[in-house]
Amino acid sequence: MTPTLRVMLLIDADNVSADVIEQAVQRTMDEYGAIHVRRAYCNAEMAVNRQAMFKRLSVRPMVNLSAGKNSTDIALSVDAIDLAINERPDVVVLVSSDSDFAPLVIRLREKGCRVCGIGQQGKTGEETVGVYDAFMDLAHHAGTKPAVRTAPAKKAAAAKSAPAKTARAKAAPAAKKAAAKTPARKTAKAVKAAPPSQQQQQPQISEAAEFILQAAPALRSGNDVPLNDVAKALRTAGLLGKHGSSLKLFDKLTAEFAVMQHPDRIRWTGAPAP
Repeated sequence: MTPTLRVMLLIDADNVSADVIEQAVQRTMDEYGAIHVRRAYCNAEMAVNRQAMFKRLSVRPMVNLSAGKNSTDIALSVDAIDLAINERPDVVVLVSSDSDFAPLVIRLREKGCRVCGIGQQGKTGEETVGVYDAFMDLAHHAGTKPAVRTAPAKKAAAAKSAPAKTARAKAAPAAKKAAAKTPARKTAKAVKAAPPSQQQQQPQISEAAEFILQAAPALRSGNDVPLNDVAKALRTAGLLGKHGSSLKLFDKLTAEFAVMQHPDRIRWTGAPAP
């Protein structure tokens, strides 16, 4: 029996379309039968917009909060070397049309990995293709989704449920329209009935801050929290690199977080007043 190769799929989600990402996962599964590491590197806005797709494909989003040039590429490259050392994959598949990954491809090959590339048709240059051991260009199909493979045992059940799904699909627009109207009226009444003091206690939270608050919920209290505890939580959630500086991160978010030193603690300034 042929042993299963250990395969690592790393996606530059800021560089290729959602449709190409879905095709890349499917093609890699078809080629190797299993994907041991699935990660997509992107900014916070992209992670929010594509969270349903990432969940469906079992891809772990690696959110990059830095806004610097090529910061997502750097985050992917650093993580790729770390994973190559610790996980020892046989194959690394990089999903990107970016030529900047050439040094990473060479270094991964030196680590004993076969490095394959998947790019988006029309965005990939010839100099990029030649670096990889193998390269595949996938066409972006706007407004369509690749077919999802169905397990043999489930095909009959899926065929039986098709009429019911069609009926539900036809009824969905009317149901959505009715549902949209009702909450809107209730919300308007609630806002009118609430005292002005309560209406003002709904701070606007940026997407980056929301990711941090989800990773470190203790910050929602508005109390001072040890900076070291927050940094550990951010690393566990993949929001901060292994050697990343939490202070540098929060220096970019001074409008929403206040850092106190001696001892090092941090507070979310957007917490509602008690």
